[in-house]
Amino acid sequence: MKLRRYSKTDTGIDSWKLIVLLVLFFPFSGFSQATGYTILGNVAGLPDGADVSITTTQNEPQIVASAKAVKGKFMLKGSVEEPGLFFLALGEAQPQYIFLDNSNIGIEGKNSDLKSLLIKGSSSHSDFTEFRKIFDPLVGELNGTAAQMNKTADAVERSGLQEKYDSVSQLVQKGIDEFISKKPASFVSTFLLTITMQMNEDVATLENRFNKLKPEIRNSRMGAALQQQILISKTGAVGTQALDFTQPDINGNPVALSSFRGKYVLVDFWASWCRPCRIENPNVVENFNKFKERNFTVLGVSLDRPGQKENWLKAIEQDKLSWTNVSDLKFWQNEAAQLYRVNGIPFNILIDPQGKVIARNLRGPDLQHKLCEVLGGCGANAKN
Repeated sequence: MKLRRYSKTDTGIDSWKLIVLLVLFFPFSGFSQATGYTILGNVAGLPDGADVSITTTQNEPQIVASAKAVKGKFMLKGSVEEPGLFFLALGEAQPQYIFLDNSNIGIEGKNSDLKSLLIKGSSSHSDFTEFRKIFDPLVGELNGTAAQMNKTADAVERSGLQEKYDSVSQLVQKGIDEFISKKPASFVSTFLLTITMQMNEDVATLENRFNKLKPEIRNSRMGAALQQQILISKTGAVGTQALDFTQPDINGNPVALSSFRGKYVLVDFWASWCRPCRIENPNVVENFNKFKERNFTVLGVSLDRPGQKENWLKAIEQDKLSWTNVSDLKFWQNEAAQLYRVNGIPFNILIDPQGKVIARNLRGPDLQHKLCEVLGGCGANAKN
């Protein structure tokens, strides 16, 4: 994953506290009458009468179990259809995560240090705790590095930060593979694959990881939802035929992607308001100028906002984007972006003369390397 991208909800990778919102497409599981959970808590310093509850992690949380604390003790009962992530709310304090399953669960700790609560008896929560020990530090480092990259315009500093970011990203991917291999029968593995989907553009890798899970996990409600997302992500995947679209150019004339058939074309999704896009544009310009005489071109698709055509045109001029540029000025509802399920920019796909997608999200030196590979003529200086 390259320089931090702007997405519909934020820019790039977020903390687990916010990333968990990615799983909100999973509907609340409801209750199963066959089995259930019993939670016995003993939290020193929790005021008498304090509200204790288990809630969903939705934007509008639903309470699924509740009780009142007495001398720091409480009991919660209920059931879940399958293990999943919930909030444990203790009084007025910030809710804590609990990966809940139908078990006899014990909770111990101090009200003054809720982040150190000891949750015992739930194998799912034990897996979740292990997941956080592995990935929280890595994601924190990615967040910090991405923030630094987005603050600097110095090419040398940005290059060094990019190398650091890529190195940590590789550790994340290695951690995912190791966790999945170690815990193929854990619902936390499905959760992990779901929240890290956007950290790897290769849907084939995601599908291979998913197929390593036990059948009962793949066939679960969360597994079925993830499998559906995998199918959706195959849209515009490498090896598939590019989906055609038509949008107006800067003069209002309709331009179809299919009109470039016979050329290698980089479909580049960007916007004038997207700083990472503007930082990446000189790289695209350099490669366009280098390869434009070798049957290569660029089709820029802007996600600029309605009524802000002038901003789009000004950015084209400032960044010297001399290729064909199109936009329907519908922001994230840009129809081409919707067609290719673009949820973060800058983003691009490289299409061959037969209309097949041969690469995705080529940024920085990766773009030139790929163009050298398919168009040739770079010699020993391909990386320069």
